[in-house]
Amino acid sequence: WLMPDNMHHQWLLLAACFWVIFMFMVASKFITLTFKDPDGYGARQESLILTAVTKVEEVHVPEEKHWPEEFQPTGKAFSGNLIRQPLVHMERLELLRNVCRDSALRDLSHTAVSKFVLDRIFVCDKHKILFCQTPKVGNTQWKKVLIVLNGAFSSIEEIPENIVHDHEKNGLPRLSSFSDSEIKKRLNLYFKFFIVRDPFERLISAFKDKFVHNPRFEPWYRHEIAPGIIRKYRKNRTETKGLQFEDFVRYLGDPNHRWLDVQFGDHIIHWVTYVELCAPCEITYSVIGHHETLEDDAPYILKAAGIDHLVSYPTIPPGITVYNRTKVERYFSGISKRDIRRLYARFEGDFKLFGYREPDFLLN
Repeated sequence: WLMPDNMHHQWLLLAACFWVIFMFMVASKFITLTFKDPDGYGARQESLILTAVTKVEEVHVPEEKHWPEEFQPTGKAFSGNLIRQPLVHMERLELLRNVCRDSALRDLSHTAVSKFVLDRIFVCDKHKILFCQTPKVGNTQWKKVLIVLNGAFSSIEEIPENIVHDHEKNGLPRLSSFSDSEIKKRLNLYFKFFIVRDPFERLISAFKDKFVHNPRFEPWYRHEIAPGIIRKYRKNRTETKGLQFEDFVRYLGDPNHRWLDVQFGDHIIHWVTYVELCAPCEITYSVIGHHETLEDDAPYILKAAGIDHLVSYPTIPPGITVYNRTKVERYFSGISKRDIRRLYARFEGDFKLFGYREPDFLLN
C-alpha cells in the first residue's frame, strides 16, 4: 500500500516543478519586453516628448553652435537650443510672433534696433543676460538684481537708492557700449527679457511720478517738459494750473508728437511705447514678464536665466501689481473720446503685442 502513496508525492513534486518553470518563463518574458525593447512604450513616449518640445521651443532660441565658447549661455534653463517654459510664457511669445507678422500693424509693431533701443538694454556678461528697461513697471528692482549679479554689490539691500540709476557708478553696461559684432553675439546668445504693463495704466504712473510727485527731484519735468506740453496742447490758455493729465494725453496722442520728443530727449522713455523701447519684433526675447503677474513671473525669470540660486527679486508689497481699473477710468473720465482714441491709436501696438484688452470706456 506504500507504492501508490509514493507515486502521488512524485506527481505533486513534478507538477510543482513545471509550475515554477512556467512562472519563470513568464517573468523573464515580461522583463525582456519592459526593459530591453527599444520600441517599447517608455522609449516611444520619451522620443515623442523631446520632439514636441523641440518643435515648440527652437523657434525663438537663436543658434548657438557657430559662436565662441565665451558666448555660450550658462543658464540652468538652457538645454541645447531649448528653454523650457510654462504654457503662459509660450503663449505670450506666440502672440508676439503672430502680431509681428500682422502687416496691418507693422507701423505700430516694428522699429529699427537703433542706438536708442540699445541704450535701453543692460548687460550682465557674467551670467549672459540682457534686460531691456521699460520704465514704470518695476525696473528699479530688476536693475538692482543685475547690479548684484555684476558684482558691484553683494546684496540688493546694500545698494544705495541714488546709485541704482547712476549709470556711471552702478556697474551696468548698456548694450550700445559694445562693438557691432559683440552686440550681435549677445543679442543672439544671451537670455533676454523685459517687463510690460497695461499701457494706459503705465502712462498714468509716469504722469504721477514725473509731473505730480517727482520723488527723485528731477526739476526738468516740471520746469521744462511740462511748460512745453502746456504751450502746445492746453485748450484753455487762461488756466494756470500745472500740467494736467488731459494735456499729457493730448500730447501723446498727437501724430506730430515727435517734434517735442526730440526736444525732451531721453526723458521720453517713461511714456514712449514698448515697441520703441525694446524692438520686440526685431529682437528675439526669451521671456516677457507682465507687471500684473510679477509675483509669478519674477521667480520664473530668475529660474529661466539660471540665477535663482544667486539672487532673489525684492519683496513685492501686497496689491501693488494689481491692475486698478477704477483708477484708470477715473483718470480718463474727463477726457474726450477723440483724444482717447488718438492715444489708443498710438499705443495699439503695445495693446496687441502683449495681450492687453482695449479699454471698455473706449468702446462705449
